Amino acid sequence: MNFKKIGNVNFVEGGVCAAKGFKANGIQCGLAHKPLTSTEENSAASNNALPSAKKKNDLALIVADNECTAAAVYTTNKVKGAPIIVTKEHIADGKAKAVIVNSVNANTCNPDGVEKANKMCELAAAELGLSPADIIVASTGVIGQVLPIEPIANGMKELAEGLTYDGNSRALEAIMTTDTQPKEIAVEFEMGGKTCTMGGMLKGSGMIHPNMATTLTFITTDAAISAEMLQKALSHHIKGTLNMASVDGDTSTNDMVCVMASGTAGNVEVTAEGSDYEAFSNALYNIMMNLARMMARDGEGATKLIECVVSGADCAETAQIVAKSVICSSLLKSMIFGEDANAGRIYCAVGYANADFDINLVDVDMESAGGTIALGRKGCVTDFSEETAKKVLAEEEIRILVNLGAGEASAVAWGCDLTYDYVKINGDYRS
Repeated sequence: MNFKKIGNVNFVEGGVCAAKGFKANGIQCGLAHKPLTSTEENSAASNNALPSAKKKNDLALIVADNECTAAAVYTTNKVKGAPIIVTKEHIADGKAKAVIVNSVNANTCNPDGVEKANKMCELAAAELGLSPADIIVASTGVIGQVLPIEPIANGMKELAEGLTYDGNSRALEAIMTTDTQPKEIAVEFEMGGKTCTMGGMLKGSGMIHPNMATTLTFITTDAAISAEMLQKALSHHIKGTLNMASVDGDTSTNDMVCVMASGTAGNVEVTAEGSDYEAFSNALYNIMMNLARMMARDGEGATKLIECVVSGADCAETAQIVAKSVICSSLLKSMIFGEDANAGRIYCAVGYANADFDINLVDVDMESAGGTIALGRKGCVTDFSEETAKKVLAEEEIRILVNLGAGEASAVAWGCDLTYDYVKINGDYRS
């Protein structure tokens, strides 16, 4: 899918290794990935996904040459993975230098979870010559199974020795679970007269719902920015990007988005709002917005990306609530999969949104590369060409446009269609 560009940034290659001074690696340490089925092999091949003839990598490491300022946001689920507890402690000082992350096992709801998360940091620190407190730790996978630490311990030396400045793809493969597509992006931007770079990678395909983070996302940058301003930018943009993406209405226990900024680009450190902060903030938005779109498109079993644009709202909060309501509707998601332009389902999803607006002012349109069609005006479904609607819905990316007719505020949310394969994937997730 194509990246969307907002403001003055240029897309570059390299993911989390695009920024100067960041190395990464990923290995298969033996955390018991289930064998890939022939269907998964064929899907990966047809979608140009990462190589899947072998078991996927399951352990990743990202390391900065210099100490970084760090910020993060976490799941709001009351059940939280042990790595979140440990990471919160480690970056309480706004500093970090490395990330260690495993897939397959979420290390959640386990009596020894915090002990194992700390041990992962200790093992990585010993190989890297760092303090365990310098390390962010994350896990993703099955909840409620004890994390075996032996494979991680046995693989740590290989993982550290294989770190390279172009190891982003290996690291990205290691964090994928049911993902069929790699999700990474990087941009260059100007700040304080210096060329800065920012890159990110994301895993997320199921248990995705707009409620603080919704995924594992790791972002690196060589820009110099204080921990306070880094947290400010991240906390602001999470609301309009990853918190506006949904696949299935389930918020994971291990959701985390973290950013590390090394300062090696040489700009004067950003410590307050101003033009430099705005340039940084815009770059971060581009990274997070595009990752959110990729995550929604790669929803488990998905065949289409749904983008809902709500305009004409009296405030941004109302626009966000309505947009989320539309992309979270199971009936609407099924409608998109079946390519059936049932406009009543859109109005229904708008109507039960928990916000104040007059439904009698609401217009609904739908568009894609196949054309644009008016589905409703002033709260009523209009006559439309079913032939045109079929052309619109036949495309891979579908935009639903909702105008509330009440103001100037707007919001965008991203989701995907609901297919037979979603049930198949989650019916035997542990098998």
